[in-house]
Amino acid sequence: MTDRLLNHRAEGPASAPPLLLGPSLGTSTKLWDKVAPELSITHRVIRWDLPGHGGSPADLIGPGATVADLTDLVLGLADSLGVERFAYAGVSLGGAVGLHLAAHHPERISSLAVLCSSAHFNGAKPWQERAELVRREGLAGVAATADSRWFTPGFTVPELVADHRNADPEAYAACCDALAAFDIREHLPSISAPTLLVAGRQDPATPPAHLREIADAVPGSSLTELSGASHLAPAERPEAVLAALRAHFDGYARRGMEVRRQVLGDTHVDRAQSRQSPFTARYQDFISRYAWGEIWTDPTLSRRERSMITLTALVAHGHYDELAMHIRAARRNGLTPDDIGAVLLQTAVYCGVPAANSAFATAQRVLAEEEPDEA
Repeated sequence: MTDRLLNHRAEGPASAPPLLLGPSLGTSTKLWDKVAPELSITHRVIRWDLPGHGGSPADLIGPGATVADLTDLVLGLADSLGVERFAYAGVSLGGAVGLHLAAHHPERISSLAVLCSSAHFNGAKPWQERAELVRREGLAGVAATADSRWFTPGFTVPELVADHRNADPEAYAACCDALAAFDIREHLPSISAPTLLVAGRQDPATPPAHLREIADAVPGSSLTELSGASHLAPAERPEAVLAALRAHFDGYARRGMEVRRQVLGDTHVDRAQSRQSPFTARYQDFISRYAWGEIWTDPTLSRRERSMITLTALVAHGHYDELAMHIRAARRNGLTPDDIGAVLLQTAVYCGVPAANSAFATAQRVLAEEEPDEA
């Protein structure tokens, strides 16, 4: 039943690698508003709300709830969406869910980012006291101090403060119960997923030392500290968070850049990158991620075969500047001058003699450039 699931919002291509984003206590999917749309260029991003927050039913958890209970709800959501294995990023309580997932359900997590969170949240007593206060008096008093706990002085996000105030008190208190009981320190060394920790240097709730403790215990993990950020870093420093998450999660882009350099050469790629501007940045990312990270890495065809196909396509459309670049790439991919000549001769039949004339002229010029190096 969909009404028994966590409320969620999905963005990005259905065929893209899934990435789940978890919230902090008192917030909603809005916490990721400045980050999720950009992440959805490369991922199927699925944001979710805690019980009693945003659009999630309050009675999905009750008194004495644990992070394991929240994890089960997240897995139920993933199962309902047909998502078997996914990357995950979470803030504070959402980060605790990520740690529990990675430690206890490693087969489900491909990569993990934990932001402004902890392996334990300063002991049970403060959270037990907050749960009692909220059950007795509601959320108005706690929400009134949200800015000082969440943001650096002078910064706020009114929509998130409103979410805090409008959360269901019983569900909020149950989430406090989960934080009170949470301590995953003994399980950290068992986490095998690639793990990124992100700390806000001005975070009073989970200071950088808390993230450093996780980084020291999780094998192969890395830690990034953000200046000018408090507890809700995705809202306060979205550009920095986006850069960190992209570098951690976007394997297609990283692999694509490696292959692009192998095929086209460092000189060409460095020149293209140096000309990159904010206007062309997303296009350059698209090229690295899709053309080089997905198509050129597909093992169905060899790079030699892909070069032959690419040369033909470029001749057919008259893209002779690109043709010159890909003749050089074809040589790196193992084609001899005779191989390239045979490909261009084939284009004379199927693309036309005038096109082949121009292609042979381009190829002759490019191949002649090699001669001094081959002497």
